[in-house]
Amino acid sequence: MSILTTTDLGVTFRTESGTVNAVRGVSLHVEPGETLALVGESGSGKSTVALAAMGLLSGNATATGSAVVDGHEIVGAAEPALRSLRGSTVSMVFQEPATALDPLTRIGAQIAEVVRNHGDVPAKDAAARAVELLDRVGIPSPAQRARAFPFQLSGGQRQRVVIAMAIANSPKLLIADEPTTALDVTVQAEILELLRRLAAETGTGVLLVTHNMGVVADFADRVAVMLQGSIVETGSVEDVLLRPEHDYTKRLLAAVPRLAVAGGPSRAVTPGASGASAASVADVSDGRRGPAPVVDLRDVSVTFGRGARAVHALQGVDIAVHAGETVGLVGESGSGKSTAARVALGLVAPTSGSVHLFGSDLRSVRGRDRRSLRSGIGVVLQDPVASLDARMSVAECIAEPLAVHRRGMSSADRRTRVDEVLDAVRLPRTLASRAPRELSGGQRQRVSLARALVLSPRLLVADEPTSALDVSVQETVLEVLRELQDDLGFACLFVSHDLAVVQQFAERVVVMRQGVVEEQGATGATLVHPTTDYTRRLLAAVPVPDPVVQRQRRAERLATLGAVTA
Repeated sequence: MSILTTTDLGVTFRTESGTVNAVRGVSLHVEPGETLALVGESGSGKSTVALAAMGLLSGNATATGSAVVDGHEIVGAAEPALRSLRGSTVSMVFQEPATALDPLTRIGAQIAEVVRNHGDVPAKDAAARAVELLDRVGIPSPAQRARAFPFQLSGGQRQRVVIAMAIANSPKLLIADEPTTALDVTVQAEILELLRRLAAETGTGVLLVTHNMGVVADFADRVAVMLQGSIVETGSVEDVLLRPEHDYTKRLLAAVPRLAVAGGPSRAVTPGASGASAASVADVSDGRRGPAPVVDLRDVSVTFGRGARAVHALQGVDIAVHAGETVGLVGESGSGKSTAARVALGLVAPTSGSVHLFGSDLRSVRGRDRRSLRSGIGVVLQDPVASLDARMSVAECIAEPLAVHRRGMSSADRRTRVDEVLDAVRLPRTLASRAPRELSGGQRQRVSLARALVLSPRLLVADEPTSALDVSVQETVLEVLRELQDDLGFACLFVSHDLAVVQQFAERVVVMRQGVVEEQGATGATLVHPTTDYTRRLLAAVPVPDPVVQRQRRAERLATLGAVTA
């Protein structure tokens, strides 16, 4: 018997603008031990189906049809009945573990609470079970980590804790909503391997909600493609990813960035229109020949804390970015990528070494001059929800840098400039009066880009700007960013854990590990023919959207890891 069956499932939301039909007649099933991937663009209804299967729809939602989990009807069920099912029969792994964990409660206590909620278990036994679960999901020193708070763990460790909570009571159905989106490629591979092993050991069925086609190829048995609330195609992972029938599925797969590997098709790299020549940028490993860099980090080290508690975030880092050039900064979580970007922004002072921005040494620039330098920098962050003020309109969010750095500018001129950058990022001017919450994820990220470019910066720092976006929206944002760079000639420091995106977007790449630059050079050469074992391991962990090739890559990666461990 299927562990999950939905029949003609529909979900509508009552809003101020009227009724929104989010899910329309969705019928699907998940068998024990099987993984069904639910894919589609943002707003297609994927997460709504997952929430409906958990009975977690908001108060303004109405569900129709049927959603049966292990013989229990979810649609229309009373809340007490749903509470008894959640966590025991069906569990959910959310995209962002930081929001799923209580920041004020120790990890072990949170897991023990889940155990005790669904059984008459003594506190001591629940605590022991928490440590056992932490060990099962691969947390090192589980007894010690059980006493830690969420902020004391890495992103990958927090996601493992969320998985431990989800499997605490051996559920028959596990719903994973974008479980690896915010993780670097090696941690993502470890989490997928963990979920795969747990499903095989327990026979748990998995409903995987994701926009990452590489993850689908690596993990799923079957795929259902959603468009505007309906399923337009379903089938085995090989059929859907390799032989798609629906035009929408074909467009979705065409938008997936694909990592070029040795022996495969090469990728030509063209420096920005106003940047240095190919000879002085793309073919030079450190990017320092030719014109002076827009930003130049030389032998930079950053240490936080003192004595035995000192953390060496950066050690002897050299990074240079020229006008019109994009340099990708890649590496695992904790490698120092974001710290290097903050040093380039002047937000973190180096312990040693020098930082030159627009030819000026940041150590010697103070007051008004330093503020003037910063007006030449634009920043795009990973989460536009957190970077845009919810109390402001879109126009006010974009115009805020003008109010800070162009105080003599009239309100009419500011509005004209806002309209110009809205046009540049391909957003209709009618959105200017809306609040950020009224926009889609892709629209909010383009508002963030417009805000970053409103002062016509010479340097753009983009920290994971597309990781939370689906592939088609990601493609649009990157295309807009590339066109704007060609037109305006700004330098771009692009921080990302998506190596396929970096390979397609950056002229040069810097690979970091534990605060040190492992290697850097032209993107085509470095990511296709890496010179260090670390870069090779990073590339081996990247899932590709071909299930046949991905099975082979996974087997080779696991064999390599086994040989290294041995």
